[in-house]
Amino acid sequence: MRIGIDLGGTKIEALALDDAGAELARRRVATPRDYAASLDALVRLVADIEREADDTGPVGIGIPGAIVPSTGAVKNANSTWLIGRPLARDLEARLGRPVRVMNDANCFALSEACDGAGAGADVVFGVILGTGVGGGVVVRGRCLVGPNLVAGEWGHVALPWPDASELPGPPCYCGRRGCIETYLSGPGMARDHREATGETRDTFDIVRRARDGDAGALATLARYHDRLARGLAMVIDILDPDVIVLGGGMSNLPGLADAVRERLPRHVFSDTVTTRVVPNAHGDSSGVRGAAWLWPASP
Repeated sequence: MRIGIDLGGTKIEALALDDAGAELARRRVATPRDYAASLDALVRLVADIEREADDTGPVGIGIPGAIVPSTGAVKNANSTWLIGRPLARDLEARLGRPVRVMNDANCFALSEACDGAGAGADVVFGVILGTGVGGGVVVRGRCLVGPNLVAGEWGHVALPWPDASELPGPPCYCGRRGCIETYLSGPGMARDHREATGETRDTFDIVRRARDGDAGALATLARYHDRLARGLAMVIDILDPDVIVLGGGMSNLPGLADAVRERLPRHVFSDTVTTRVVPNAHGDSSGVRGAAWLWPASP
């Protein structure tokens, strides 16, 4: 078996998969906001999973950040207590076995590429639409990381083909303006609706009001669909993936994949668009499953 762990800011989830992808055990605990305590929690989770499954296996971990190859230190993590720490090295010492660590968006993409909505495709782009916007690229079953550790970070590219009303764009925490994340994240949609209508509503309320025929909410969803199609058209122009898998809380918007597919031909630099845009297959479990899939199946 192989063990996957999703080390999130509020929870740590672990599971074990067999070679066919069947789940053997699962555990979840709250994330301690402290490095040493997080290490302790990870070690306990591995022990609990192995006791429940009555087996041992290699460990993969998805984190909200990246590992710098030259130092082994964590960077760009919103779980700030991990930054600068040699997480993989410390955990390997505690567990007495190799550990593989990968960005959590890459783990999502890997999960969907291995046995999810992108299974069987050569190139899969996994999209995270949530509190932030990120992504991961999987090519023939392997995560594409890149020398700068930012492959798939389409959320911090400027929204393509903006009209006058979208310039210079909202400020982003990264220091720039008009990033895709400022439009397509959950807070981005709520901000856009507030600026257009004067109403302060969360995404759930916007969707509910659109379902009831509210003109302002319908217009907000239409802008969201168009901006998402523009952003993904840019990805297709650069990467040309076989499949784009939508994930994160915003991917649950009704009819989102269909709305994007309908709009892509307006923007992609091709007279045909055969890239499939699909909802994810594993939902909130995709990240932890992808962490397990960081270890290939046994021969």
